[in-house]
Amino acid sequence: MGRLEVRGATLDFEVTGDDGPLVVQLHGLMSSRQRDRQLGLDLGRALRGHRVLRVDARGHGGSSGSPDPADYAWNRLAEDLIAVLDDVAPGETVHGVGPSMGTGTLLHAALHDPARFTSLTLMVPPTAWGTRRAQAETYLRNADLIERHGVDAYLQLGATTPVPPAIADAPETLPSVDERLLPTVLRGAATADLPAKDNITLIEVPTLILAWTGDPTHPLRTATRLSELLPQSRLVVARTPYGVTAWPGLFAEHVITAGVEPTPTGTIPVMPDVTRPLPETRAS
Repeated sequence: MGRLEVRGATLDFEVTGDDGPLVVQLHGLMSSRQRDRQLGLDLGRALRGHRVLRVDARGHGGSSGSPDPADYAWNRLAEDLIAVLDDVAPGETVHGVGPSMGTGTLLHAALHDPARFTSLTLMVPPTAWGTRRAQAETYLRNADLIERHGVDAYLQLGATTPVPPAIADAPETLPSVDERLLPTVLRGAATADLPAKDNITLIEVPTLILAWTGDPTHPLRTATRLSELLPQSRLVVARTPYGVTAWPGLFAEHVITAGVEPTPTGTIPVMPDVTRPLPETRAS
């Protein structure tokens, strides 16, 4: 366990494993490293011979928050990530993995410090660019709802939202953000976006993109567009919980092979219920 003071917040993290290359694992909005374990999104559990650094973003899990919504934009969270890496593994290159908000954080961090990352794994990329405005308006409405009526009203609203088929069996969990801070975190998320598309084409590390279907908050179109923009990318899509169970193994394979030889840009069709991906096809 470790804690680090960064820009007015105390970031909480843990490192497992005694030796080997370092993997840094992030989480999504309103989640934490503990909540991702419950949801089956802790991909680092399949790795052997690596150290895994799991970080709770500011305001999430065991990390304290700050009062400025701008602190929760993904480019600012990337600054937090780089600060933790400088403290835990100064001078080391690392493998990065994270869903949604974690994906946004990693892409900004990879542009901020290109030599830092050996590989990236982007899980369920969020709304971005043209689809981001509507999502931002939803976050702002939800922040107002929580301030007026409390977090229970927000949770009741969320209970009516359809669940993506790939996580239909996931357990019910609560937000890993203090209710008093949650409106600020949501308003910060409303200001966040992925880097500009032209900048994303500059990220040349091998990148695995893991997506699922039926989720407007994490639309497949973002994952597909990222696979077209990133020079070395591979896209795998799950449509059932069984497909998601293959992700830890795919991630472990990606980390182990990253840097051995370039990964051609391509996509994989929606994944059937098997434990290995179909042959790759080139993106259109």
